[in-house]
This record gives sequence, structure tokens and C-alpha cells, in this order.
Amino acid sequence: MPAASPSPLTFDCIVVGGGPAGLTTAIALGKAGARTALVARRVAYGDNRTTALLGRSLDLLERLGVWRRCAEAAAPLRAMRLVDDTGRLIRAPEVRFDCAEIGLETFGFNIENRTLVAALEAASDECRNLTRIDNEAERIVPADATVEARTHDGQTLVAPLVVGADGRRSLCREAAGIAVTRRSLDQAAVTFNVSHSRPHHDASTEFHTPHGPCVFVPLPGNRSSVVWVTTPAEAERLVAMSDAALAQAAERQSHSILGTMQVAPGRHSFPLAIERPQQVAARRIALVGEAAHVIPPIGAQGLNLGLRDAADLAAIAGAALARDEDPGAPATLSRFAAARRADVASRVWSVDLANRSLIADLLPVQAARALGMHMLAHVGPLRRIAMREGLSPSWR
Repeated sequence: MPAASPSPLTFDCIVVGGGPAGLTTAIALGKAGARTALVARRVAYGDNRTTALLGRSLDLLERLGVWRRCAEAAAPLRAMRLVDDTGRLIRAPEVRFDCAEIGLETFGFNIENRTLVAALEAASDECRNLTRIDNEAERIVPADATVEARTHDGQTLVAPLVVGADGRRSLCREAAGIAVTRRSLDQAAVTFNVSHSRPHHDASTEFHTPHGPCVFVPLPGNRSSVVWVTTPAEAERLVAMSDAALAQAAERQSHSILGTMQVAPGRHSFPLAIERPQQVAARRIALVGEAAHVIPPIGAQGLNLGLRDAADLAAIAGAALARDEDPGAPATLSRFAAARRADVASRVWSVDLANRSLIADLLPVQAARALGMHMLAHVGPLRRIAMREGLSPSWR
């Protein structure tokens, strides 16, 4: 007789995907009282990219016991400079945002993603309501009352709510039947880290070029992370450079404000796109992180948006369970969708508008952008509103 299949494991919530957004969601759900399974392989995070954590993201990580594990490895962000380096006839003035102007000690902190993920992994190991399934999901099967998740090794898990934190090619999103609107951009981002001879003074500097922004974000010590948005051909050329040549190119792009540079090992390039699912939840499946939205790396909005997804979903699902309600019911998912709608739409719109206005060739668009930057530079109340909105939406 064939061996009997193992009995399904039953949970309140199943999170699929072990990146920063998935780990945060799983911990937040567990601490909200949901018996949660996290389905994701434990793999070493080999990427040297960084994230500028802003506003509510830091509040969430502090509440979850994550930030204390990695705070010493992060660099504070106290100022942000926007510099027009387009060389166009109509140019914008430099804009400087200072955290003290809105009564803050910092806007946030910049941290290497692998350090953040290690802290999240450690916190997840100590979360009482969280079970780690060290495998990958092979199939997601939604039904009327539950969703079934099957792993590659044949384990079956069942819960009334599944969270898709499984990225741009989301298996969960496909299982929910959620269509995606995708617009490819004729741009690519190159990311790498540098050390430099002059201090950054906790200031991030973003140079606006005709092909996109190039931003130098502080890391601890005389180091910075670089996100260089440019054409796909130029991105390919930058990635192919020697360390010495790339360091010289970065120094030229920064106009030597940080002195001489050395490039740290590891660099990455990826094409840019904007992706918006038609829904963020359906058929007992909720989406967070890049399964729910993909935007260019402008204004440090990407992962911060995903962490707010995690916070809202955990609060709504946890409240439902506390009332003995179904965390995956249509009414619960509708509350989650309503909570995320304005935040996601406003961030996608603002990032897209900023990017379009920068790379546009039309003089009227360039003039409008220059006027907007001039107002930010010289109108204090407007600048302060922009700073607060950049950290987190004011309607929350």
C-alpha cells in the first residue's frame, strides 16, 4: 500500500516569501495573535543593496523587536539634497531638506538589506506564534473557506488567509487570479557601494541627470550606497567597468563632493518598470511588497511601502481574529484593500511623475519641474509638507 500523505498543518495565516516584506509581515501577524506559517527557504542574502528606512517603517521594526538588532549597523539620514545636473537650458535650483526643520532628529536610517534580513530572521526565530517552513511553495489552491499551500517536498498547509510576499512573479497573485498592469521604462538602475575620502555628514545627495537620478546615500563611516538610474545601455557599460573605472565615474557624477572613491565588491543592475495589480486581495489571498506594487527606486519608497502593507494587514487580520472573525473573509480583505489604496496610489503616482518630469525632453515640462523645485527650495511651508509626506502619508 502507498504511504499515507502527512496530515495538513493548519494555521490562521500563511505567508509565502522570505524577503524583508515577507519576514516583516509574518512577524507582525504572529505578534498580532495569528498562528502564522512562513513558507520560505533560509538562504544567505547575497545582495549588497541598501534601504533607507523612513517614518512608520522604523516604528514598525521597533515594535517588532527588529530594530534593536541592527540599529548600530545603520547610518542616520539628517539631510537630503536634490541637485539639478541635467545641463539643460532650464535648470532647477538645489533643494535641501533638513530633518530639524520639521522637528526630527533624523528622517530615517540607511541599512544594508542583508543586515536587515539577518535581524528579521533572528526576530522571526523568537516569535512564539510563527512557524518557519524551510521550503518553497509549489502550488497555492484557494477554496471557499480556506487556502491550501503545497511545498516542493509535499507538505500541505491550510489557512483561511494566505499572504503573497513572493515578489514580481508572484505564485500567490496568479492563484488569486489577479491581473497586473505593467509598464516597462527605458531605464535601468545600477547599485553598488563606495568608500570615500570626505565625510557625508549624514546627508543623502541626489543628482538629477537627463536619464534619471543618481543618489549617494550615507552608510556608517565614510561610505555610501549608490543607486544610479540611467539608460539600459549605459547601465550595461557601468556594470562592465573595472572597480577603478567605476569609482572614477561615480566621483565625476558626484562632482567630487565626497572626495576620491573606492568601489566595494558587488554591483547589480536591473531594468525598471511600474507594476500595479488590479487588486491587492482576492480569494482569501492578500498581496504585500513587490507582489502588490513595483516602482522605480526613487525617493526610497519601495520597501517602505511594503512595510506599511505588512503593518496594515497585521492590524486588520489581528483585529478580525480578536473578534473571532475570519481573517481571510471578503469583508476583512476589503478593509485591507481600502487601507492600502490611497497610500499605494499616491506613491506610484508621485514617483512616476517625478521620473517622467526629469527625463522629459519637452521644454514646458522642464519649466514646470524647475518651477516646482524652486517653490520647494524657497517656500518653507510647502517644503515642510513635502518632507512630512515623503516620510509617511498624512492621512494615516
